[in-house]
Amino acid sequence: MLHVTCDLCGKELRGGGDHYVVKIEVFPTHDPTVLTESDLDEDHMEAVSQMLREMEDMEAPDVEPPSQQRRYDLCPECRTRYLRDPLSKEAAQKFDFSEN
Repeated sequence: MLHVTCDLCGKELRGGGDHYVVKIEVFPTHDPTVLTESDLDEDHMEAVSQMLREMEDMEAPDVEPPSQQRRYDLCPECRTRYLRDPLSKEAAQKFDFSEN
């Protein structure tokens, strides 16, 4: 039997539909540039060829992938809490620092 725990509170969840799954995907927006007539008239093959040669010579940088996916298992109580405040804005505002 598969043992699943709530990713927020740690409560053990039984299989059989007594928990919820939250899937989050984070990806960059795509802002297409506007093409002009001069863009269509130019031959870009040489520029692409040059870029490919330069990329072959470069070391691959340690870059995070542009798109990331996450999956979380939640108990019914944490599901309700998550839906009420998915970005945890309320939790961030609860800090009350003293005026030292």
